[in-house]
Amino acid sequence: MTSDQGPIVQSALLRTELVRLRKEKKLTQEQVARQLEWSPSKLIRVEGGKNAVTRTDLQALLRIYEVTSEGRQERLQSLARGAREPAWWNVYKDELDPRFLSYVGYAAGAAYIRQFHGAVIPGLIQTPEYAEVLSTGKASETGRVLAAKLRIQRQQELARREHPPRQHYIVDEAVIRRHVGIMIDPAIMPNQLNHIADAADGNDLLTVRIIPFSAGAHMGLEGPFSLLEFDGDLDDILYLEGRSGASLMITGEDDRILEYRDTFELLLEQALPGDESIELLRKTAEDLMA
Repeated sequence: MTSDQGPIVQSALLRTELVRLRKEKKLTQEQVARQLEWSPSKLIRVEGGKNAVTRTDLQALLRIYEVTSEGRQERLQSLARGAREPAWWNVYKDELDPRFLSYVGYAAGAAYIRQFHGAVIPGLIQTPEYAEVLSTGKASETGRVLAAKLRIQRQQELARREHPPRQHYIVDEAVIRRHVGIMIDPAIMPNQLNHIADAADGNDLLTVRIIPFSAGAHMGLEGPFSLLEFDGDLDDILYLEGRSGASLMITGEDDRILEYRDTFELLLEQALPGDESIELLRKTAEDLMA
């Protein structure tokens, strides 16, 4: 298990495995806590991600669960060490929505990112200039700068991973036609579109598809959403993006995750093929510069 998934994902992977080990032994939280002379609330906090798992506590749990393989023990200890590492996104926590930062943490360790947006270019493929224009509505100057910086740092951190995630984006044609930044610099939006086209052209890990106006109404008009998949035994995550305070992250076996997986596939059926999407991006950039 690589350590570049970030502390949130490594913590979730560790907790998932510890819960599974306990259930395989048919032990309740109270029984395990009694054997370790812990309070039940301590194990509840550990399994719920409220408490970090120390090396000593993890060794104690693995003895109870009779995990004797040195390789498995080291893998779990490696996850525990990674989970205790400081998150790079913590520098933004005083200014930005903590629920969004939690999603950022999961996305930082995802193996596959799928996203639909009908209003703006997805953050992970924005240029710095485009990101800064979108952040002008923040309540404070600090918040504006940090919001734009976060979008770009997310891209950089994903690129540094040993195994970067696959990224698949669908956007409505309205997104690429809107001349964002025209009052500041008319080249911002054309440069943004060419940036996407250049990045996606020939890159097997990045796919961008455009739903043309000719497709008419589609299910994406209900709002933007993201789906995250992970290497390891971790459930998918659905993130429904809304205005500040209205976003929602959904985990576990919630039926809405399957519903939005199906929605993404239906949107793909209405989107232009990859090569035609890239061609439209470049043609629109030319039109905006005319």
